[in-house]
Formats: sequence, C-alpha cells, structure tokens
Amino acid sequence: MTLSGTAHPDRARLSRPALSLDHVTVRYDTVVALDGVSLELAPGRVCGLVGTNGSGKSTLFKSVMGLVKPDEGEVTIGGIGITAARRSGAVAYVPQAEGVDWDFPIGVRDVVMTGRYGHQGWMRRARRVDHEAVAEALERVGMTALAHRQIGQLSGGQRKRVFVARAIAQRAPLLLLDEPFAGVDTTTQAALTEVLRDLAADGHALLIATHDLAGLSQLCDEAVLLQRRVVLHDTPDEVLRPENLARAFGASTAPEEVS
Repeated sequence: MTLSGTAHPDRARLSRPALSLDHVTVRYDTVVALDGVSLELAPGRVCGLVGTNGSGKSTLFKSVMGLVKPDEGEVTIGGIGITAARRSGAVAYVPQAEGVDWDFPIGVRDVVMTGRYGHQGWMRRARRVDHEAVAEALERVGMTALAHRQIGQLSGGQRKRVFVARAIAQRAPLLLLDEPFAGVDTTTQAALTEVLRDLAADGHALLIATHDLAGLSQLCDEAVLLQRRVVLHDTPDEVLRPENLARAFGASTAPEEVS
C-alpha cells in the first residue's frame, strides 16, 4: 500500500516515486533476509521502518544503497537504477553508529563537507556552492557555533546532529536514517524531529528505521511493518495497533536470521 497524503507544493511536478522496491528478495546463502518486498515512497514523505532485530531492515537499507544486490526484484531511486543514483548523489545515508576515530584532528565543518564529495570531482576542491551547502546544513541542525570544534569533543547528541547535517549537505532527494534517535537526549530528539519534518516539507523523502514507537506518529507520515516481508504499510496509528504489531513482533525470529 502506498499513501498519497497531503500534497507538497512541488508534488504536482513529480510523477515518479523517490524510492521503489519491486518484489525484492535477498538471500544470504540459505537464509532469506527479504522475501518479495515491494514498497514505494513518494517525495515529501517520512516513512518509518519498524520491525524486530532480524526482520530485514538493515538488508533493505543495504539494498537501497547498492551494498547488497537483490537475488530477485529491482530497486530504483527517482526512477533510475542504484548505480546511477549513487553516482549522482541521489541517496544519503545516516547510519546508527559511525566508524569514526574520534581522536582524528578533523573539525565539524570538515565532516559535513564530506557530504559534498560527490559533487566536487576527483580533486575534492570545495567551491562556493559547497561551502554554502555546508553552512546551511549546520544551521539547520543548530551546530553553526561548533563548526570549528574537533569532532571528538562533541557529545553523543551533537555528533548525531553533525552526521545528519552531512546528509543534508549532500542535498540528496532520498535520505535513509538508521535509528537516528539512538543514544540522544529528548532535547536533541525533538530538534532532529523538527529538522527531519522540515526536510520532508522541502520535498525530500525520508526512510527511517526506528525502535521509537512512541514518537512514530509525530515523526512519520506513514510506516512499514517489516518481517522479511512487508506485513503492513499504512499510517503510523494503524501500524501501531496491537494486533498489527503482534503480526511482526509476536512472530518468532530464528537465531540464524540476519538484520
């Protein structure tokens, strides 16, 4: 099921989904991680991805990022294939945990600038438009005042804001976020929720894997309940009905299953 919802000012000019998975199946040897998953996400929408550990959320993200090739089915971003979409910077990813050397002497502004690398060519020479994109992204997440601080000197919530800013600076039509509120305080969660809603209002599509069921209705326009298959794709309130959650969270998950 794909929801249409309230039209964004530019929606009338956008005929293609921001993200489409068409009967995507992914296997790791004999383990089926995704089983015939079909999903569409329109521009200007925030979709929550809900499921148990081992339900296939990470594999779905990897499929969209081109890190895993489906055994069956097709993934497109804005109507084009994954390789071309990644080459054009059409998808940005904010992982749950960054593999970062926090002692490395790199500042906040430089971390966010890495989101512009796909626009700079092989010499990685920042232009005026790159500096403007970085400045705008830092302002949106409230990190302008700390732009010159070394990344390891930040709190966990501040670090999360920086990596969201990196995705914003990339100016990708599609953003994937894996547990963006993990390890952050309520103030940071509220601020990030506002930022993400503003991005959707600007026409970006956001797919957010989250265990924060309490905040799902406030953050998302729609939600997908995943258990290797799409159990339900509907409004957050409908997905959160106990009988629907039981269809996924009440199902047994074999130890060998992957996430």
